[in-house]
Amino acid sequence: MSTADYPLPNASTDLTGKVALVTGASSGLGLRFARVLASQGARVALAARRTDRLEALADEIRAAGGEAAAFALDVTDAARIEAVVGEVEAALGPVDILVNNAGIPDAMRAHKMPLELVDRLLAINVRAPWLLSCAVARRLIALERTGGRIVNISSAAAFKYRGEGAALYAVSKSAVARMTETLATEWARYGINVNAIAPGAFSSEMMDGMLERMGDITQGYPRKRLGDPAQLDSTLLFLCAPASDFVTGTVVRVDDVQAGR
Repeated sequence: MSTADYPLPNASTDLTGKVALVTGASSGLGLRFARVLASQGARVALAARRTDRLEALADEIRAAGGEAAAFALDVTDAARIEAVVGEVEAALGPVDILVNNAGIPDAMRAHKMPLELVDRLLAINVRAPWLLSCAVARRLIALERTGGRIVNISSAAAFKYRGEGAALYAVSKSAVARMTETLATEWARYGINVNAIAPGAFSSEMMDGMLERMGDITQGYPRKRLGDPAQLDSTLLFLCAPASDFVTGTVVRVDDVQAGR
């Protein structure tokens, strides 16, 4: 294909006709991601445990002219993960875009963590995105649908840890970054792009808990500020859009130099 076959610039973020599944869509970054994808024409499947919040978001998206549906999902339930991908396909069509956003912090020193918290954090932050990615990829491969997009949410903590009492969280997000790279290699032949976003400190319910526990952490950052979820919009759309067809296996750091280099 020559460059003449592409528009100038090749930067469309039109997602009309695409189906996007967003986990952890009931609050924080996931809620914003769902709104953004819907604004660009995607039919959005909203997945989380708090279905009342999902229904309210679905109503909001529909009122704005978009299409959305809510799906109850506890990502620690492997059987439910497999089932929900099928339910989304039945309701909205095959999933073209998966945003693995659901995650939890540990907020505890490594040597004090009970086994139950270790298992829960790894189940949500590592096992769930792996299982969801595989469930979506299997369907894309079976249907021979090219142009699939999987966007994992890693963290700046994957690259820099200052001993804030979230060691296992940092480890889990490192695993997400490596997962992104390996699955991109596995599925490139099928036209499935797998990338990740590694946010720094952004305003969210999770961040509110960290600020309450640790105080104003922004004073240790060069620009002494938290990010607004809207500042992730362009990165999300870049990785989901048809125009980024040549981008896979990449982890995009959006951290305002918070993690250091």
